[in-house]
Amino acid sequence: MAEIEKRTSLMSLFGAFAKVGLFTFGGGMAMLPLLQKEMIAKRAWCTDEELLDYFAVAQCTPGIIAVNTATFVGYKQRGILGGILATFGVVFPSFVIIAGLSSLLSLWMDNAYLIKAFAGIRVAVCALILTSLYKLSRKAIVDVLTLVIFLIVAVLELWLAVSPLIIVPSTIALGIAYHFILSGKKEAAI
Repeated sequence: MAEIEKRTSLMSLFGAFAKVGLFTFGGGMAMLPLLQKEMIAKRAWCTDEELLDYFAVAQCTPGIIAVNTATFVGYKQRGILGGILATFGVVFPSFVIIAGLSSLLSLWMDNAYLIKAFAGIRVAVCALILTSLYKLSRKAIVDVLTLVIFLIVAVLELWLAVSPLIIVPSTIALGIAYHFILSGKKEAAI
């Protein structure tokens, strides 16, 4: 724990996640590019694979993806207090902005400029999400089996509207089974 404390201050955890919370528009997936930049490239708090794992677990657990991911990274860096401060950091900017703008926004919702601005933001968020998904898919799709799983899940989700409550546990079981099959093959080869 002493090594972790030297590496990451509590204020840097709060600040980094406050920055993510402040500059993210469009929800949890939209924050992926900023998380990659802040958590991986700039601070080396996690790897691409770990961020993928955090997102996967965050999507499977109750709550908001951004909050869950902040909690995981904060906890990894500084334990319970780190998880709390990172979580508070990611929600604090949104809370302040929403509290400040909620009454004003209702007055401006019919404003043509505001409508067009939000339309532009939505398009930009979609492009950011697709870019991040492409970068992360290079780490997640590593062989033929993972490509097949990806394609099956895409079909199940996009065209057949199968619930993630079925997809996620099924892919977990498949991943575990695949691990044991590979382990068995390696032992048999020895």
